[in-house]
Amino acid sequence: MNMHDLSHLGPKIVISLDGGRIIVTETVILGMLLAALIAAALIWLGHGLKKIPSKRQVLAEYLVEFIYNLTRNTMGAHNINFAPYVGTLFVFLILGNALGLFGLRPLTADVNMTFALSTITFFLINYNSIRSMGLKGKLRHMCDPYAFMFPLKLIEALSQPVSLGFRLFGNILAGAIVMALIMSGLAWLSTMLFLPIPLLQAVFPLPAQLFFDVFHPLIQAYIFTMLTMVFISMEILKHGDEDRHS
Repeated sequence: MNMHDLSHLGPKIVISLDGGRIIVTETVILGMLLAALIAAALIWLGHGLKKIPSKRQVLAEYLVEFIYNLTRNTMGAHNINFAPYVGTLFVFLILGNALGLFGLRPLTADVNMTFALSTITFFLINYNSIRSMGLKGKLRHMCDPYAFMFPLKLIEALSQPVSLGFRLFGNILAGAIVMALIMSGLAWLSTMLFLPIPLLQAVFPLPAQLFFDVFHPLIQAYIFTMLTMVFISMEILKHGDEDRHS
């Protein structure tokens, strides 16, 4: 589906097997292709490193330094081991959000993709919580300061991936819908003015495209990545503080 087509809002089904019980959507196909392209690009950037760096190596070192500094400044030096995941998530989200530039549906305009990413964050949060203070300590924390707080904190924990997933999905899908409305309106105006070519669609949407296909995807990728780092580091710091107090 072209990003600027509003005929349906869901991702297009590319493969349907077993009478429709097993389906593969364009989100899955594009996600796999994007992951392969990112992996190939990073392998190319990182191979053949030398003491006197080439332009390619300088770019690779800059990207690595940026990701590690971002992780260190947000999560603390003791959580620097999360940098590879943070970098992968950030790059994947930027490119996945910005596929509208190429007339494709953004990956994160599919709620299944955003929930998959937010679910990974959910498991990282709770895995590191339990690892830092144990299962009993985690349960004790969820009952602090009173036992009746446990259901409320359980709801809070379960709502994190839902809010993360819906926030990203809603923002990216809204941008796609706005761009589709702009393009449809300009197409109608071109018809009313009897223009032989879609001149209005080629020129006037440029500022909106720069916002919704470049700036907006970058901001949403940054917000999702930052929230992921903050949620994880808060749990580790919280449990680490409890361990020191005990």
